[in-house]
Amino acid sequence: MIAFEQITEIILPYLNWQDIVEHCKRKLAGNYLHGESRVRKAYGLVAGTQDEHILNVKRTLQIKKNVRDKEPYKTYMDRMMEQYAVPSKTSLDRRGWITDPEELKEYYDKCDQERLIVFGTYHMHIVPWEHDPIRDTPTLLDTILARNSNLFSFIVSMVDVTRPRIRAFYEGSGENEVPVVIPSTDKG
Repeated sequence: MIAFEQITEIILPYLNWQDIVEHCKRKLAGNYLHGESRVRKAYGLVAGTQDEHILNVKRTLQIKKNVRDKEPYKTYMDRMMEQYAVPSKTSLDRRGWITDPEELKEYYDKCDQERLIVFGTYHMHIVPWEHDPIRDTPTLLDTILARNSNLFSFIVSMVDVTRPRIRAFYEGSGENEVPVVIPSTDKG
């Protein structure tokens, strides 16, 4: 198995892509599952298999619990926002997500049982910025938070919900993009 930074392509089956899009749309619409944090943000894990220089997505897992407002996470994220976040329409105290460690462990255990590798996280951007109207690239904050994670950051642009986009960046770095291929043959 080669290191993730040497990956040249990520295959995202159409049905997995649709799961991500539906997760984002559901959260934007304010339709929350039982036990899910009531925030209009979608976060999840991306897992699958590796074949040399290619990652194959086999599963996406919707993360439900955001502990961003609980200590010690709140102080940490507030500090990160103050230092690295770009001003936006959304106030800093309402931005950022920290996955509940218990939920994260549960998902990693599930992937281990299914012999899948967790190789990324996804999250959506919804507010267009003057200097980045599509919002399909990582912010400085995304890059700082993903640094040394050995994971891909999948950015889902939901600025136009009728035309969602997805891009993948190793450790959240805009300089380390890997193409995401959604095979058209999967559309049925």
